[in-house]
Amino acid sequence: MQIASPTMMQRDEAERLKSLAQYEILDTLPDPALDEITRLAASFCRAPYAFISFIDASRVWFKSRIGFLSRQQPRATSACQYTILEPNAMVIDDAAQDYRFAPSGVPLAATTYCRSYAAAPIFAPNGTVLGTLAVCSPEPNMFTREHGRTLEVLARQIITRLELYSKTNQQDRVVRSRQRIERALTVERNFVTSVLDSIHALVLVLDTAGRIVRFNRACETVSGFSFAELVGRSFPEELFPAEERDHAMRMFEQARAGKLDGSYEMHWRTRDGGMRRIAWTASSLNDPQGDINFVITTGVDVTEQRQELDRLRTSEARYRQLVEGSLGIICTHDLDGNIQSINSHAAAILGHTPEEIVGTPLFDYIADDHKRDYEQYVSALNEQHEHQGLFYLKRPNGQSAVVAYRNKLLQLPGTEPIVLSHGIDITEQTDAEEKLHTLMRQRESILASVGDGIWGLDIRGDLTFCNEAGASMFGYAVDEIIGKNTHELVHHSRIDGTPYPYEDCPISRALHSEEPVRVDNEVFWRKDGTSFPVEYVARQLVHDGIVSGTVVAFADVSERRRLDRMKDEFISTVSHELRTPLTSLRAALGLIAGGVLEKRPEKLAQMLDVAIGNCDRLVRLVNDILDFERIGSGRLPLHRERANAVDLLRRAADLQHTVAGHHNITFRIDAQPVDVMVDVDRTLQTLTNLISNAVKFSHPGGEVRMTATATGDNEVTFEVEDHGRGIPPEKLEIIFERFQQVDASDSRSMGGTGLGLAICRAIVEQHGGRISVHSTPGQGSVFTFTMPRTLN
Repeated sequence: MQIASPTMMQRDEAERLKSLAQYEILDTLPDPALDEITRLAASFCRAPYAFISFIDASRVWFKSRIGFLSRQQPRATSACQYTILEPNAMVIDDAAQDYRFAPSGVPLAATTYCRSYAAAPIFAPNGTVLGTLAVCSPEPNMFTREHGRTLEVLARQIITRLELYSKTNQQDRVVRSRQRIERALTVERNFVTSVLDSIHALVLVLDTAGRIVRFNRACETVSGFSFAELVGRSFPEELFPAEERDHAMRMFEQARAGKLDGSYEMHWRTRDGGMRRIAWTASSLNDPQGDINFVITTGVDVTEQRQELDRLRTSEARYRQLVEGSLGIICTHDLDGNIQSINSHAAAILGHTPEEIVGTPLFDYIADDHKRDYEQYVSALNEQHEHQGLFYLKRPNGQSAVVAYRNKLLQLPGTEPIVLSHGIDITEQTDAEEKLHTLMRQRESILASVGDGIWGLDIRGDLTFCNEAGASMFGYAVDEIIGKNTHELVHHSRIDGTPYPYEDCPISRALHSEEPVRVDNEVFWRKDGTSFPVEYVARQLVHDGIVSGTVVAFADVSERRRLDRMKDEFISTVSHELRTPLTSLRAALGLIAGGVLEKRPEKLAQMLDVAIGNCDRLVRLVNDILDFERIGSGRLPLHRERANAVDLLRRAADLQHTVAGHHNITFRIDAQPVDVMVDVDRTLQTLTNLISNAVKFSHPGGEVRMTATATGDNEVTFEVEDHGRGIPPEKLEIIFERFQQVDASDSRSMGGTGLGLAICRAIVEQHGGRISVHSTPGQGSVFTFTMPRTLN
């Protein structure tokens, strides 16, 4: 047996599916005739199951079936997929023994399997297989070859029935197609008639002999004659005046010959004896062979336009007189911008006479820095046929004139298009507006650049203007508060939260005082309900001798007061830090100088240690102050070199070893041997400060842990950890600020100015690193900072 190639099988399958689709049998209703054939097959073969199936690309669909309910099954699981490959009937004695269906048998439904199967392919006249007529039984060896031949006969009856259906359907389609075409033609004729009758244009259709075959409703309305009165007539006397009939016929001859270009105008007579002037255009309608069948003419009633033109020409002299007497600017120019006419007043504005200007380009009078505006004007005029705007015109004396214009493009019959221009000299008004705008811009710039808040209030206390700085102090946008009552918005309560009556407010008193009101001990309230201390000055706004409101300038003095407190605390701290070691130093030196300790050398040595220690303390204090000042002014250069992180930690720990010993504090270093590129002295200063703080605030017998870890390609993280009292959460954000300490009493009990951590942060950030702290009160703190491994 010759096996077909995959390409041939795909082509045969495509042909088979195409043939199946032509019969339009899939997913149709049951057919009693085909059901009879199915019952006959089941009866003859004594089969409990029988069906007629048609097979598409993916499924087996049952047109008729006996013994089961399924309407379809997957093609891949059906025995029919093999039947359609055979030229004759296929009989399977025992499907349970067939490798294609073992061990269950041929599937028929979800839970139904058959062991006996016989089926004949249903061939179309062109030889393609559409489906199968099959019988099945759950018992083996139920069908013979004779059963298969019977099924083949019945399969031919099925295709005969399908052919009959196909021919009948084809005839029905032809009939329906003809009916659709006839309906479409009727709809088309009705549509054309409706369109012609609904448009405003006049449509007159003539045959090649000049007879009227179409006369739309617009023609009937204009002429007063009906289509029924004129149809079939050639240039009827009722419609065409005798003196113009010959001209109309010549126009028709030219249109019929395809030689009529453009439009022409003729008169129509109306039923009531009047005349209408119609502008016509004509074209021919050709058949597929190119022969002219009809001449279609379309027209527009231009009677009113022609009458209006006559009236316009009649009034031209009067218009010229009005133009010359006008104090406005009136002129005309062509599409190239050449001035054709101009009144005397307009010429005088330009510093010329009308005779000097007529014939010259308008472009020559446009100010040099506004030439581009003229190009935009010409473009807009050509597109929209009218335009309005400003012309900046130059005068012979070098000054400019500003003209507000409104120009319109006019197209008069028989003449070239012209532009009619009407303008007003607004030079003085423009200068005044420009000065006003300049003042407004200056005011806006001043308001925007001032860091303090500035309000404008009307006599009711409602806000009329406010700068951005003023609005942001309260957490509002400017648009949110314009028109609001400022006292109710931000000045409603005193510093202790008690209500603040408007009549007691100094701002309200400023309305009645010619002198400015100055206040420095009140608070304003923000949008979020918090307050801030302010200083403000309120003064009357006077317009034409009448008080119209108040202007208020105010400043948030929170930072100033914070700095004042810091300054006072710093002075107090530094005074204490200076006085304490100086007192000890003075006492020690006094004892030495008085000779009291000459016979007690051990006590003398102790006093010398006290003096030296206090001198060192004074030196450190002065150095901290000087370092912070140099860092703040940018005068502290870094001398970077490569250093080992472990070595830096050990050196810093050695510097604090004595102090740690006094407090019975031990050091533990857990560091990776990584290198950093740093200023060694400044890095040691940072570590020493952090270790010193850790020792100060650790409990006796505690431990300070120091680590260094590479946390990136170019970063090493240092950590100093203690197990002391910790830092309250509210202090974590400000602990690195200058003059800040966890507790003000620390400066008394522990010593220090509050500059150490601020210096640490400045040194770390100058290296390009970061410093932070994590702390749990009662459990200790971990200070972390990063340093670079290489130069960036």
